[in-house]
Amino acid sequence: MRGPVPSSAVDFGSVRTEFELVEDFPAAAAAEAQAVSDRCAQGREDRRDIEFVTIDPPGAKDLDQAVHIAAEGAGYLVHYAIADVGALVVPGGALEAETRKRGQTLYLPDGSVPLHPRSLSEGAGSLLPEQDRPAALWEIHLDARGEVVSATVRRAVVRSRAQLDYEGVQADFDAGRVHPSIALLPEVGALRAAWGRAHGAIDLRLPAQEAVEGADGWTLRIEPRTDFDAHNAQISLLTGVCAAAIMLKAGMGLLRTLPTAPDGAVADLRRTAAALGQDWPQQVGVGDFLAGLDVSTPQGLAVMSDAARLLRGSGYAAFGTAQAPEPPADRGHAGVGAPYAHVTAPLRRLADRYATEVCLAACAGTPVPAWASDALDDVAETMRRTNSLANKVDRACIDLTEAVILADRVGESFSAVTMRADQVLIDEPAVIAPCSGAPPEGRCVTVRLETADVTSRKVSFVYEKALA
Repeated sequence: MRGPVPSSAVDFGSVRTEFELVEDFPAAAAAEAQAVSDRCAQGREDRRDIEFVTIDPPGAKDLDQAVHIAAEGAGYLVHYAIADVGALVVPGGALEAETRKRGQTLYLPDGSVPLHPRSLSEGAGSLLPEQDRPAALWEIHLDARGEVVSATVRRAVVRSRAQLDYEGVQADFDAGRVHPSIALLPEVGALRAAWGRAHGAIDLRLPAQEAVEGADGWTLRIEPRTDFDAHNAQISLLTGVCAAAIMLKAGMGLLRTLPTAPDGAVADLRRTAAALGQDWPQQVGVGDFLAGLDVSTPQGLAVMSDAARLLRGSGYAAFGTAQAPEPPADRGHAGVGAPYAHVTAPLRRLADRYATEVCLAACAGTPVPAWASDALDDVAETMRRTNSLANKVDRACIDLTEAVILADRVGESFSAVTMRADQVLIDEPAVIAPCSGAPPEGRCVTVRLETADVTSRKVSFVYEKALA
């Protein structure tokens, strides 16, 4: 085992240059962000009585969401406050034009290239603690099984009471001192996860790499995930399902889509599971099977990796527009188990601002503002384009870090787990890379580092032998 590489050895500036990533905003757009004011202040409901909290990664400043969950009879009342970016960005202005180009915040290990100037995304628009903020306030009533009874969204002013992070919340919960505003989050999160599985949702639990800079330099690790990560994600998914239902009823909106896996792909996964000794009763659906899979074992990890091919073809679909009058025929999201929309991260993702505006209008019984309805087709295309860019940037940063860390270790042998017949997971450092020589799937193996080229950002291994 070797330590991190010096920070000076990993230069993500090359990735920024290659993909033409520029953080600075045009002067007019930056000026608008500095001078933002709430265009909808007069019509806001005062809901500063709700003791919201935010849950984000440590050190985050662009806080999109704040949550409060209460018991309501045998069911639950979920309040979810989302930064009201639509009320802060002037339609037709320089800032809107610039964000329509950027599409989303791009994250690199050494910082981000934001969708909005930081004065807005980390200041006036962010749901920072003990600050009055304009929000799109979702009110979602659930029954005892976690089914949606009703859902509405309206403009409100809110005030978060605390900024929490995932690991801290998990530690608090384990110690029995969880914040009362989210004491019911594990309960509701579990119910909603079960709801998703009952509706065919497929949740992939695959290792995700991240490059981390410490005092001694850069290293790679598998991104830590707590139970509260999953529970918190369920609230966002719940809100997206409610938003999609509202927009479909209104006849206009912007969906996040993912086609259902074809029957043949599920049958192939069953064969893979059987070959790797994973019991999958015929009556158990794919979502329930994957939820119970032990991915800490080589066999379970290999099956989960193979399941990734069930979720392909994600996209954005506008409807109720001149170009697309009707919703798409396949309007669902296979990862969620229902039609779904992005509405919970408008500081970081363009689509959420416009979809939220449609939902606000539908719930208020008013026409959708032209600035939102006229943009839906273009926003959908921008999201498709920038999602592809975000994936390429993320992969380039990880590939670069892998190559730098391993550059002087070509020829060394490493212990690994075969995720697929052409891909292995190295334990230390946390590298996922191609491997030739057909290593047996779902086995612990030894592989030899064949290539670690910093210029091309290529790392590859060759299979040596299986371990007992």
